[in-house]
Parts: sequence; structure tokens; C-alpha cells
Amino acid sequence: MPLILTAAPAVEPVSLAEAKAHLRVDETVEDALINSLILAARLHVERALDMALIEQSWSLYLDAWPGERAVSLPLGPVMTVDAVRVHNAVDEAVTLSPSAYVVDTVSRDARIVPRDGLTWPQPGRAANGVEIAFTAGFGASAANVPQILRQAILLLIAHWYQEREPIALGQSALAIPHMVSDLIAPYRLSLIHISEP
Repeated sequence: MPLILTAAPAVEPVSLAEAKAHLRVDETVEDALINSLILAARLHVERALDMALIEQSWSLYLDAWPGERAVSLPLGPVMTVDAVRVHNAVDEAVTLSPSAYVVDTVSRDARIVPRDGLTWPQPGRAANGVEIAFTAGFGASAANVPQILRQAILLLIAHWYQEREPIALGQSALAIPHMVSDLIAPYRLSLIHISEP
């Protein structure tokens, strides 16, 4: 069940200027390092939560439809399902009509379900015969990302910026600060946007 990124986010949830202000860094000599820490922190939070923070496109490939009618999408929050394609016996991708299925973005894991009375067409190739292309994220700009998650990213950037000592093989790496884990914990339970004051 490969999940492949097809279009990366156009921006990061935290800008270089925001990260430098948080770190109290004025010079530009470490901009490349700080940019890499921003990217690494976003990726860490996204992987920890199985979610996309900034709008990005993905394709989920299945060998066959699951036994149940619904197909869960493993990354959220899902903004849109862009296409459902089934590869036939001559390896042509046939795009299903959006009227053939329902997209449920309310459930914890977004899912697609065939409309009543319809069944999924069977793929004609044995591997990766079904492709579900979808867009996930809170929105296209940093302002769409919940402030709590943006704060967790800033704390993680600061932690990695300050702790730059190399770690020898066989030694334990420094743990992620508990505050970062505490900030992202509510999002492990729900992809529904949590109200913020």
C-alpha cells in the first residue's frame, strides 16, 4: 500500500523569519541550517500525527480493493479526493466518475465509499491496480495551520538548533522535548480542527 507524495507543500508552516525571531538569531550565516530545521520539524510532526500540515498532494496505491466497502485514506486532514483510477488488464488507467463514490472527510480517517448499489471495479493488474489521488492539509498557507502545531514546530526547531552535538553509533539520541509531544497530543486523537482562543 504505497503512499507517494506527488506535490510538496509550497510553503512551510513556520517561516524563516519566525524561526529566527524565536531563536533570537539576527545574522544570515545560519539561514540554510534553520531552513533545514524547519523542514525537519514539519516532517517530524506530520509523521508523528499521520497528517499533512500544509496543502500537499498524495497518491495511495492498492493492489486490490479492501474486503469492506470503505477505503480509508491514511493521511489527513483530507481536503479533496482528486481522482480514483483503476488500471485495467492492458495497464490503462480508467478514472472513475466522482458520482460513483462518496468522500467522507468527517471520520477520523477520511474514506471513500461506493455509492449505494455500486461496487468497485476490479483492477486488471496484480500490483498497484488502484490509485487514489488526494490533497491533504489544513490549507495552502501557514495561517491555516493550528497555532498549537506551529508552536510545537518552533520548539522542536529550537531544541535541534541548541543540541547540535554529534551522537556516536550505539548511543541514545536526545529525546524530543515533552512539551512538543504534549502540544501535538490532542491531534493524535482527532483531525477535527480544535478551536483556539
